[in-house]
Amino acid sequence: QVQLVESGGGLVQAGGSLTLSCVASGPSLSSYVLGWFRQATGKEREFVGASTRNGVYTYYADSVKGRFTVSRDSAKNTVYLQMTNLQPDTTAVYSCAAGSTNLYRLRSNYNYWGQGTQVPVSS
Repeated sequence: QVQLVESGGGLVQAGGSLTLSCVASGPSLSSYVLGWFRQATGKEREFVGASTRNGVYTYYADSVKGRFTVSRDSAKNTVYLQMTNLQPDTTAVYSCAAGSTNLYRLRSNYNYWGQGTQVPVSS
């Protein structure tokens, strides 16, 4: 059983940057694909980015490519989401998740989810 806890959210001005952290307890995260998703008010949860088990490859939604970076620190059992040039339309609750297949973009791939952290972006 993996437990995930996100942190680092908070109010940021448009154009600003923020780094979210997701710390896992339980089995090592090296056994899992790690993903970040976000959900804005009134919208479905959507894929943001993901890292392969070994951390060598990352995948991103087109809307964040070039601005967001997923990375992991195996020693700390932590995955990060670095976000730059944030805009009001990126306001959402951001959640990390751990999954067991390579279907990175699918919510159903992920077995374990954090509670989420809010990222409001002001204009």
